[in-house]
Amino acid sequence: MDLRQMEVVVAVAEEGGFSAAARRLHVVQSAVSTTVRTLERELGAPLFHRTTHRVSLTPAGQAFLPAARAALQAVEQARAAVDLVKGELRGEITIGVMQGLHTGLAQALAAFRHQHPQVTVRLRQAAADDLLQALREGTTDVAVVALADLQQRGLAARVLKEEEMVLITAPSRAVEPERPVTLAEVADLPLVDFPVGWAIRHSVDRAFRTALVDRAATFEVNDILGATDLVRHDLGVCIMPESLAARFPDLTARRFARNAPTWKVMVVHPRGQVSPAVTALLRHISRRRRGGR
Repeated sequence: MDLRQMEVVVAVAEEGGFSAAARRLHVVQSAVSTTVRTLERELGAPLFHRTTHRVSLTPAGQAFLPAARAALQAVEQARAAVDLVKGELRGEITIGVMQGLHTGLAQALAAFRHQHPQVTVRLRQAAADDLLQALREGTTDVAVVALADLQQRGLAARVLKEEEMVLITAPSRAVEPERPVTLAEVADLPLVDFPVGWAIRHSVDRAFRTALVDRAATFEVNDILGATDLVRHDLGVCIMPESLAARFPDLTARRFARNAPTWKVMVVHPRGQVSPAVTALLRHISRRRRGGR
């Protein structure tokens, strides 16, 4: 068994098929198939169920995959440690981010890439729950997400910022825009909401439950720009973090009188030792939080 075989198995599992894995590894499909078959013979067990339409892991494959990922990560860390001694920083980082959190992170990434141009950075956008699972599986190195709880199984989390959410409306709907609104008033308005599983939705649901107010969404969208476009045409109102609302100055933002939903943004990574590249990136993210350069 060698590292290349492990890399091929991980690629097939993550891409969901032999053809997609071949494209990722820049080899022909037959080479991927041959590598997997050879390893399966060595292990004495099939790693994948193969059907006409899909490829999935067998129980043996499910047991093999995390160990293979750990071995590949250990090799990368060993290479990175040597590069660090030589005064170079190389390798790859996969960063997970929720929709709407790119701006602050982009500044940190720009500074990081300027200082460490040999590090390949991959950005993955997904919901918070999916990113946390990717961190635990080892397919993502660090994530910037909004969470309600610092305590995450197997993960280390650090708060970057915390803020209240506001209600955004079309200017034509903004009667007494300086007056704070209540959740009961918002419940009577057509609401543009986000899907279950989104951090914004979780915070909004919790705020309404705490206030003992029932509400129903008129629209449910999975896109910030789509939500603001509906608000812009006065089809509804939307609750979102103040920092996101500030990106749409043509809309009116109103604060809540009480029980405002809150937004807590964190940087999260697996517990224990992280690679030198991830350590350097975390320094840049923390520096941006403090307003440094």
